[in-house]
Amino acid sequence: MADENQSTTHFGFQDVPENEKAGRVQGVFSSVASKYDVMNDAMSLGIHRIWKDAMMDWLAPRPGQKLLDVAGGTGDISFRFLKRAGRGDATVLDLTEPMLVEGRKRAEANAMSDSLDWVVGDAMHLPFENNTFDVYTISFGIRNVTRPQEALNEAFRVLRPGGRLMVLEFSQIPNELMQKVYDLYSFNIIPRLGQAIANDRDSYQYLVESIRQFPDQDTFLGMVRQAGFENAKYRNLSMGIACLHSGWKI
Repeated sequence: MADENQSTTHFGFQDVPENEKAGRVQGVFSSVASKYDVMNDAMSLGIHRIWKDAMMDWLAPRPGQKLLDVAGGTGDISFRFLKRAGRGDATVLDLTEPMLVEGRKRAEANAMSDSLDWVVGDAMHLPFENNTFDVYTISFGIRNVTRPQEALNEAFRVLRPGGRLMVLEFSQIPNELMQKVYDLYSFNIIPRLGQAIANDRDSYQYLVESIRQFPDQDTFLGMVRQAGFENAKYRNLSMGIACLHSGWKI
């Protein structure tokens, strides 16, 4: 039960004290780390790979750029970035060490080891100097941050002038009927898949609930702008099941 004098936030559909959310999120991702890629397939009907490629298409990595991939877990975005850039550096930061451990096991991690760093850290308190990175990405991670606005503020701080923010996240379908159909799938099928695939219904139930609690596209665009980013825009993917938000530190 949350103390009435203490700030609360949502953990799925529950209200919890803000200082508890990070630990609970760590518990979820520690539980699902070894099945994370399978989980993304279940959550997105297998389309998350296409969305991540769309993210890279819009980002257009250039040789020599320095990436910070927050909530980067198993390295998916960093591997794609380095392949597209040809040469560069990527730092994968995640709150949950077991996710980083899974990422480092992947063949790409070994092949790109000279260009990769793996860091345990908090999106709201990044352990980096101001003006350090050319690109900041966060993919299916910002909805799990206790205070997303603080994560965006930190992204702005650590990016160099001219740096680029890109956020890929599950979002809301503008068509009400289609949203209802997707909700039926999400709430009825995904937790059952979680039980079958990872013997973990509760973590998948949280992940579904966390999607429905996340701000819609325009609200989140306002948060990106509030952090200081300019030329901020978004693109819906798969009718809005997911969305890419982009902004520049000018």
